[in-house]
Amino acid sequence: MEAQAPENLEELTERIALLLDRLPKRLRQCAEYILQNTQEIAFSTVAEISEKANVQPSAVMRFCQVVGFGGYTDMQRLVRQTIQPKMPDYSERIQNLRESGDDSPTAILAEFVEAGRQSLEQLSATVNETALEQAVETLAQARLIHVMGLRRAYPVASYLSYAFEKLRIPSVLHGGGGRLTHAEAMREGDVLIAITFAPYSPETIELADEAVRRGLPVILMSDTPSLPINGTSVVPLIVSEIDFGAFRSLSATLSLAITLAVATGARRPG
Repeated sequence: MEAQAPENLEELTERIALLLDRLPKRLRQCAEYILQNTQEIAFSTVAEISEKANVQPSAVMRFCQVVGFGGYTDMQRLVRQTIQPKMPDYSERIQNLRESGDDSPTAILAEFVEAGRQSLEQLSATVNETALEQAVETLAQARLIHVMGLRRAYPVASYLSYAFEKLRIPSVLHGGGGRLTHAEAMREGDVLIAITFAPYSPETIELADEAVRRGLPVILMSDTPSLPINGTSVVPLIVSEIDFGAFRSLSATLSLAITLAVATGARRPG
């Protein structure tokens, strides 16, 4: 009788720990790597996990089955759901807003103003001053600043690029059009600002991972401490937005972005 699949991250790690000593060598390598890097499953392919665990992709697939999953996709889905619970889609959000009776323009405006105020106060109280200082110092010394953010993060990325342009700071905006990341444009002495919110943009994660592999500094702006990218060259800046009706504005995030641009401009040599 096959084992039932774990239902949450805690059950997954407990099951792996129980099986660890009984697994064949290659499956044990998978188990040890995944125990130490569980959240990477959410953003990595089978090939990437097999390479990092130093096993064949077939061993990763077999490991998933031994743990109780039908395959790698099932395990990845569980990890992703744990990192970021499913948000209602936009039609559901609008319907919920109508049912609450808060759908007049003035009421919506008041709610977003209040959410923005709370987001800004939260940013002011929780910003990591050491990380912010390190980020600005790194950007001030950069030969070229690469900026990438897609979907909800795209307005922040484009705003940053606009600010850098006006401040005469060399930068390039990566858009991901045609699934082209332009990763080869990154050179020694460059810095990447990667902006992504859960559930994270795979294209942004891919470019950030490439920068880390090359040893380039990465300034990561995100909304959760459960970061999708790790490494000694990664400087995390966490900023979260208070939502209204499951809609989030970018009040705090844009404030952090313009802070980075202006502080960098002030610190760069004239």
